[in-house]
Amino acid sequence: MSASGSPALGAARPRSGISATLAHAGTVVSGNPVTGFAFALLLGLVACAALGPSLVPYDPLASDTSVALQAPSLAHPFGTDQLGRDILSRVVVAARLDLAIAVFSVALVFVAGGLAGIMAGFFGGWTDRIVGRLADTIMAFPLFVLAMGIVAALGNTVGNIVLATAIINFPLYARLARAEAAQRRNAGFVMAARLTGNTDLRIVLTSILPNILPLMMVQMSLTMGYAILNAAGLSFIGLGVRPPTPEWGIMVAEGAGFIVSGEWWIALFPGLALMLAVFCFNLIGDGLRDIVDPQRRT
Repeated sequence: MSASGSPALGAARPRSGISATLAHAGTVVSGNPVTGFAFALLLGLVACAALGPSLVPYDPLASDTSVALQAPSLAHPFGTDQLGRDILSRVVVAARLDLAIAVFSVALVFVAGGLAGIMAGFFGGWTDRIVGRLADTIMAFPLFVLAMGIVAALGNTVGNIVLATAIINFPLYARLARAEAAQRRNAGFVMAARLTGNTDLRIVLTSILPNILPLMMVQMSLTMGYAILNAAGLSFIGLGVRPPTPEWGIMVAEGAGFIVSGEWWIALFPGLALMLAVFCFNLIGDGLRDIVDPQRRT
């Protein structure tokens, strides 16, 4: 016989926070085919980025003019370019660089813009004015033109592309974080944290930030697609990654001149990869909102 007060055998135990979140995520993904497709596409992109060089059938940098400008075939499913390089191999390997630019630029702007916006909304005063004027100054420029100017001034390296992409996205994160922090700075849980002796910095990091993180995660997913487009756009006009490095924007730019002569595959397949990546991150934004927002749980 069990001791008095002990739980009955077979009684359901409450799930922990992590297991409940994972269970809810599985419900959302399985219950929404579009979200499930987006996450499957994301896994494919991550696999290409992580294992691309070992998956491709040809060296993406090796040229062979004897097979230049061949249409898609069994030997070259995406065809070859003007130098005889296999387009399928270049498209797959390019996923690593494009995703890396997107991830690092979004991580940088999340730390800089998100924390700056939280500080502005929580403390107000001169902190709010400085962050607000900085965001207004960036928004005063056409964002892609500003990215062009930054890369042209600093040099078209991968690091500078990441920096330029983070700078032009700074106002989005700063304004979103500021609005959410200002709305919550006088909430009951914040007042309770003050009464227990927590410092303002600890309140920001342990009370404000976790509460606005779901919205920030959705914004990060959407910005990932924009970051990929921005990097591809810079490469298309010659201010991005330098050839012969495989990159979707460069490949589209190189293939654009061959469309009129009938070699459509050179620009088509890198363009499709770019479109699918952006489409994937836009769909994942909706799925993340359903997963991380407590108000959407039943």
